[in-house]
Amino acid sequence: MPMDPLRPAATPQVIPIVPVPAAAGAEGETVWLYEKRQQIYPRSVSGLFARWRWAMVWITQLVFYGVPWLVWNGRPAVLFDLGARRFYIFGLVLHPQDFIYLTALLVICAYSLFLFTAVAGRLWCGFACPQTVYTEIFLWVERHIEGDRVARMKRDAGAATFDRLWRKGTKHAAWLAIGVYTGFTFVGYFTPIRQLWAESFTWGFGPWEWFWVLFYGFATYGNAGWLREQVCLYMCPYARFQSAMFDHDTMIVSYDPERGEPRGSRPRSADPRALGKGDCIDCGLCVQVCPTGIDIRQGLQYACIGCAACVDVCDGVMDKMSYPKGLIRFATQNGLAQRLDTRQTLKRVLRPRVLIYTAVLLLICTAFITSLALRSPFRVDVVRDRGALARIVGEGMIENVYRLQVMNATESVQSYRVTVTGLDGATVASRPHFEVGPAEARWLPVSVQIGPEAASHLGPGAHRVVFSIERLDDGDEPARVQEKSTFVVPR
Repeated sequence: MPMDPLRPAATPQVIPIVPVPAAAGAEGETVWLYEKRQQIYPRSVSGLFARWRWAMVWITQLVFYGVPWLVWNGRPAVLFDLGARRFYIFGLVLHPQDFIYLTALLVICAYSLFLFTAVAGRLWCGFACPQTVYTEIFLWVERHIEGDRVARMKRDAGAATFDRLWRKGTKHAAWLAIGVYTGFTFVGYFTPIRQLWAESFTWGFGPWEWFWVLFYGFATYGNAGWLREQVCLYMCPYARFQSAMFDHDTMIVSYDPERGEPRGSRPRSADPRALGKGDCIDCGLCVQVCPTGIDIRQGLQYACIGCAACVDVCDGVMDKMSYPKGLIRFATQNGLAQRLDTRQTLKRVLRPRVLIYTAVLLLICTAFITSLALRSPFRVDVVRDRGALARIVGEGMIENVYRLQVMNATESVQSYRVTVTGLDGATVASRPHFEVGPAEARWLPVSVQIGPEAASHLGPGAHRVVFSIERLDDGDEPARVQEKSTFVVPR
């Protein structure tokens, strides 16, 4: 039976810890069904993909740590003010009624993931996932404090000396500092970060701020410092359903067995063909640099996050051996099996599913951007006053009372006028002009009346009425919103 290509070859499966007594007559030996986690000490690597990975670390962290400090119109450029139920994203002011935009954004992210995975596998996991990014940062701290891979392994296997303790303590202190500041920055997207910074010196945080700073900080510390590859192997669901988005024309990190086998060591000056060997010298560096500890030479495995560290280190070995690069490279399974060149491989990558994903993604992005561009500068909701559906007032006038919620999506005071149409003889009896403050959502009572003659002509029951709310500010583009409701004529 062929081996499942997505089954990890070297990673032990997590099974509950259950001691099983030995058979009768044995010496009381206990067999454990759980294999202890083997600590992984990733080796540092340099190369093209390592530089790309660090470029993504810098880009993502400059955005994450920097955006909360940006100022726009006297307030944070990006602020999700949950208390006021307003969300500021640079020039946009969104209210809870704009939740549809979040839905569209999530759909865009989902289709982007489908597209990138179908084209080139787990690029997100290997280069931009927060788990990968922070693990890379934490590993950098670890290397600079504890030394390279060999020094760390030797120190951990030795006795608990003072040198080991102070290095471990310094490393964990640095990790905690990074984690806590990450949590502080995360909360800075919901509470103005400058205010949060000032309060941090007086311990003036509210209970929720404290909770999320510590929760997010310790989550970063635990995931990137302690769990590391365990998050990718057992906690992240993406590794489990990636096989549904892969096919034989997906670009993945691959080992070329036809070129590399049979593997084995040899002198640098030796001709591998004369020795009956392939280009792989079995140095094991591809395993040592892997952050999840797998051997890419055993084929596609779900534990591979596509970081291409093995590609960089193998290309370095090939250079030293004066062999062509690319023994481990981004390739497709069909490309390896059929010995396709780069042009033929890329042509097969642009298959129907990729074109469909691209078309759908472009369509959704276009609709999303167009909707934002054409979005009204204010929104209106009309709610009938349930306490007084209809009543007769002076001179026999029939009155219905409504409540209008006007949400100003700009950051300046706006003036509005309300009128009613669609109902003969209907007039606004309350004050038709009103103002709404910057980014404010305001409830306004509005009474609509009709005369007795018009009421008798309409007859008893519910009748359609349309509220028109028009922005009056000079210098702004005219804007009008219409909302439907019903006017009730009593029997």
